[in-house]
Amino acid sequence: MTSATSLIEELITNKNPFAGHIVVRPQQIWGKSFPDVPSVNVHASNAVFDAVAKVRQGQRETVGITITAEKGLGKSHIISRIRKQLRAEEDTLFVYMSKYDNLNQLKYQFLQSVAASLRVIDNQNIMQWQKIATALINESQNKNHTPQQYIQSFPAWLSQYSHKIVDTLTQYVLQKKPEITNPYIIRAIIWTLSPVHNSYANYWLSGLELTQTQAEEMGLPSPKTEDREAEALTNIRQVLDIISDYCIPVICFDELDTTEVNEMGFSTAQLVAGMTKDLYNNLKRGVLLLAMYPNTWNEQIRALPQVEAVIDRLVSEQSNRQPITLNYLNSDDVVAIVKQWLQDFYQDNQVVPPHLLYPFQENKLREFGKSKPTVRSVLKWCADNFAISEEKTVSVISNRVDIYFQNELKSIEANVDSLMEDEVVISNALYLAFISLVGKTLEGVTIDNVEEVKASAAEQYIDFKVVCNQGNIKIGVDVIQQSGSKYIGAALKRLIDYKKFDLTRGCIIRSKTISPTAKIARECLQKLLKEQGGEWVMLQREDIKSLLAISSVYYVYACENYELTKEEIFDYIDKNKLAFNNPLIREILSDPSGQEPNNLTNDELPIRIPQTNHYLLDKIDLELVAK
Repeated sequence: MTSATSLIEELITNKNPFAGHIVVRPQQIWGKSFPDVPSVNVHASNAVFDAVAKVRQGQRETVGITITAEKGLGKSHIISRIRKQLRAEEDTLFVYMSKYDNLNQLKYQFLQSVAASLRVIDNQNIMQWQKIATALINESQNKNHTPQQYIQSFPAWLSQYSHKIVDTLTQYVLQKKPEITNPYIIRAIIWTLSPVHNSYANYWLSGLELTQTQAEEMGLPSPKTEDREAEALTNIRQVLDIISDYCIPVICFDELDTTEVNEMGFSTAQLVAGMTKDLYNNLKRGVLLLAMYPNTWNEQIRALPQVEAVIDRLVSEQSNRQPITLNYLNSDDVVAIVKQWLQDFYQDNQVVPPHLLYPFQENKLREFGKSKPTVRSVLKWCADNFAISEEKTVSVISNRVDIYFQNELKSIEANVDSLMEDEVVISNALYLAFISLVGKTLEGVTIDNVEEVKASAAEQYIDFKVVCNQGNIKIGVDVIQQSGSKYIGAALKRLIDYKKFDLTRGCIIRSKTISPTAKIARECLQKLLKEQGGEWVMLQREDIKSLLAISSVYYVYACENYELTKEEIFDYIDKNKLAFNNPLIREILSDPSGQEPNNLTNDELPIRIPQTNHYLLDKIDLELVAK
């Protein structure tokens, strides 16, 4: 390590450990997080750890905990701390939900969050789904094999026994667990052990529809889209019951303080509170954690019908029936937080600073701490003042949009595969890009406006409409990344209905092929491309990454947390031509080719399961894993 002053000054000039980290992102909850000082608001995290201990010891079956704190006080920091500690404990499972895109299908979205949480890979490159599958098989066969052994053996099993191996293992598990009412959930969980099939099994467990070929090959039924909410709740209960036999689920609901309401007029927090009450009543065991603003608790939760029954479950551990509140920081907290962040920063960069708080002065930090700041305000102050001189501080502040953008871009690149499946996130990014182009001319068209498409909930497939050339061109844009033929067909049926939705052109955004067996979808696609002048634009990672990054900056820092103005972000998009020069945006606006794109991803299973039928089920040898 070196202590050269010039190297430290160069480091501080070029890197700012605080910039872009003022707001905790979902990726930070799951992945590499940020420096944490365990003593700050330790009472809140300890309440959760104590609840887990009581459930583990059999003193309680289910515990509900609610944390309230003003904006920026550190709710998500506490959740991240909880997640990191629980990760080291083999008998716990952390489930996290912070996105509520469609409040009319909240249970369906929660199922997706549960599945996503179980899909997270641990330090041994094993999913929680695969650990559960291993536990189910081991219990049914009185074995003690590891997930790695099963995963390594599955290709050989499939080669020797075809899908019969999954049939048999499912039957074995069901004999041991007759209380399970949906055998297909067990079947899908077992499929996660197959390296070829685990992505498709995860997809199905998320409540999404497989293609007909995939579904038939894996023996999994298509979900009933018309009953998706009720089916989702049933599946959630079943999955959590299965999990509860082997570990303690800690289910966390974050980011509840939104203004959106569902079609019945209930807010996000109210709907989640109602769902939490149901989970509390039906879970075998677990800990339920909610985080919200005090106003959300007082004005929304307390306004619920039968509020006493709800509160009893949301704060079941607090004797005063009140949420746990987070404290504002004091001077010692401020110094400890800044010191921890800087320690990690200098260690990562192999530099020894003149003192542990450099370039800050402890007396200034302590003075700042007297104002009882929030965690966010401390990190923002540090981000704005992380410089050697006053003159350089000004440039830090003016450059913060780019700093936030670059940080988000790194996160996007690390998670791009999962984001490519998120239709809502991609649609929001495209919408923002087109909004930034209103009044500009490119690809021979002038963008007049970007409008929502008026439709009922059952018809809400088209994401938005781009109006160009004084209303003579109206392009309906729909991101379709799901696999199920029913969903694709339903979406394309709306996209070709130009008269109903006031369109002159339909545009599908998709990176995957559409199966030849998806008859309705293929018929609608041919009509769109060959008869109606529509277009299929290929969704590519490199084209969407920058739009996803600036969209994340916009929706987090400008719309929700007020660290930046919307004008600053639009100015950044314009100056850097993020939307104007983006190939995806230009392709949407250009004259349609009438052809399907090349190099689409094949959405079918890459390996067919050999259909050998001459093996008897009772001859399947689980000891293959030991060889």
